[in-house]
Amino acid sequence: MLSPFPGMNPYLEDPDLWAEVHHWLITLIANNLVPQLRPKYRVAIEKRVYQTVGEEIVLVGIPDVSVGRSKTDSNDKTASTVAVASPEAKPVTVTIPMPEEEREGYLEVREVETGAVVTTIEILSPKNKCAGDGRKAYETKRQKVLSSETHLVEIDLLRGGKPMPIVGRFINSSYRILVSRSNYRPKAELYPFELTEPIPSFPLPLRQGDTEPLLSLQTLIQEVYDRAGLDMAIDYTRKPIPELSEADETWADNLLRQQGLR
Repeated sequence: MLSPFPGMNPYLEDPDLWAEVHHWLITLIANNLVPQLRPKYRVAIEKRVYQTVGEEIVLVGIPDVSVGRSKTDSNDKTASTVAVASPEAKPVTVTIPMPEEEREGYLEVREVETGAVVTTIEILSPKNKCAGDGRKAYETKRQKVLSSETHLVEIDLLRGGKPMPIVGRFINSSYRILVSRSNYRPKAELYPFELTEPIPSFPLPLRQGDTEPLLSLQTLIQEVYDRAGLDMAIDYTRKPIPELSEADETWADNLLRQQGLR
């Protein structure tokens, strides 16, 4: 089933759905590009690992699979000869913040012959756009790419949070795609678009002289919606999260009513 929206579906931005949408979109972009880029290039799916403790977000990289075990065996049957005194005060049961691990994918287009990363493709997440350690970590990685010979494609399909910085005039848009070619910096190509507009297609930058495939995000977003069965996970009678502007809400309400979803 197709999404009822002509461009980005704002209901996909819901925090309860976005991680799944992000994963699907990363996978389908790779799936779409591989046959177009071979045999000179391959597309690698890479990942960052974030650890969240309470409201603090820390980039911890790729975790080590080996975890040291305590030297104390909980099944040790050796009797203890230490006397334990009964506490005078009774403890209060509390809850402590436990670390939660989240993985975030991105893509690297690599030249097969040299192994060099030619293009990095990022799909921004709420961690990247909200103030805190997650944004700082992403901005650090972004600067490393921008200081290298690697092209950067940055896809922002989230209305929430603060857009990634650009120099000069302020461009206000709900969504945006940035294509930064290493040989054109500090200039870059920005594709701003709104909820009412289709997601623009753009050429994927490669080595100079190579044919650049056209990446149609609109087609892939529709494929994500259909293959993940997201029509069954969304209640269109409710407002999306984050909420739309008054003008966009009126437009979306009319659109959804015309399709019998409200």
